[in-house]
Amino acid sequence: MLPATDALIVIDVQNDFCPGGALAVRGGAEIIPEINSIMDEYPVVVLTQDWHPGTHLSFAENHPGAVPYSMAEMAYGPQVLWPTHCVQGTKGAEFHPVLRTGMAQMVIRKGFRPEIDSYSAFFENDRVTATGLEGYLRSRGVTRLELVGLATDFCVAYSALDAARLGFEVTVRASACRAIDLNGSLDTARAQMAATGVRWRD
Repeated sequence: MLPATDALIVIDVQNDFCPGGALAVRGGAEIIPEINSIMDEYPVVVLTQDWHPGTHLSFAENHPGAVPYSMAEMAYGPQVLWPTHCVQGTKGAEFHPVLRTGMAQMVIRKGFRPEIDSYSAFFENDRVTATGLEGYLRSRGVTRLELVGLATDFCVAYSALDAARLGFEVTVRASACRAIDLNGSLDTARAQMAATGVRWRD
């Protein structure tokens, strides 16, 4: 068991991000055995869960004439328009059935406000609205985080960047992540994480 200052943050291992899902990440389910195997090492385990209403403005279908993966300008800045995914109460929003969800002490649901997306486990995409995760980790005395899950270049990267800026020591375990890699987004995310001091663990 690692020290009480260490936490594992498992990002969005949900059916819609795994093969067969509405926004499937290639190889998404392959990482689950590794995630399950390391959970026992951590005194603090947190899961995040995309939890969108069907009317969410990040969904392409809610913008007449828009196609998935195009861009739109929101009040908080540029936003990728995604296929409809992880809608509240649907099977797609559920955690993958193989994931050891019983190991988690907290689940952070994000993206439930229809007008704003939320990639990061710490802040919504306006970079201001907090999810409450920072306060929880501080109250537990956590200073070091390891991030795993889906997808490396979006929700994992945004979470890692925010965690580093908040003063946590952050590692991304790449072997337990998979990326979307949309127009070079993986290389961009890796460069941003390196510049912020996030450690990359293959």
